[in-house]
Amino acid sequence: MTNKKGNKIRRKAVQLTDRLLLINLYLTQGLTLLIGTVWILLQGRNPLDLLTLPGDPRFLYWGAGLAVALFAVDLLMTRWGREEDLDDGGINAMLFRKRPLWHIFVIAAVVSVCEELLFRGAIQYHLGPYWTSILFALIHIRYLKHWLPTAWVFASSYGLGWIYVQSGTLWAPIVCHFLIDFISGIMIKRREQKEQ
Repeated sequence: MTNKKGNKIRRKAVQLTDRLLLINLYLTQGLTLLIGTVWILLQGRNPLDLLTLPGDPRFLYWGAGLAVALFAVDLLMTRWGREEDLDDGGINAMLFRKRPLWHIFVIAAVVSVCEELLFRGAIQYHLGPYWTSILFALIHIRYLKHWLPTAWVFASSYGLGWIYVQSGTLWAPIVCHFLIDFISGIMIKRREQKEQ
């Protein structure tokens, strides 16, 4: 039964064209940015204040430190986890395998700023890191069919929320989110090229 569902998801991913995938990605991120901005404004705060670059570079240590820790755990999961438990239906491979390096960089930058502005900047302000992380895991719907990636997205999100609180700047989770997406995109691209 699980294989039929997995194959069905893979077929849908294969039917999704590269152009349609990019349109969906950028429209989704634009909507995320719009909702985050409006939500922050409704809170009586200025989104640009949240995106002001801090003078103290310690936020880079928070962001890079968490990214290293998350990559270490991800490596362990990849090494000892079952492949079917980590499957996202091929979406990440489709998104990054043919993308030039500059475009992987742009995707990682857009996603990290838009999602962190909404989730850490707007939602966490009201709900705290725990409930924000549940919502973050739920929007990553392609992982919900398996408990391990869902738990991993929740834990990663909670870590992003924690470093936001500890560093006092939205740039710490943005840096971490960017590094994870950018490095993962490069790794996926290289792995796909080796398999061809």
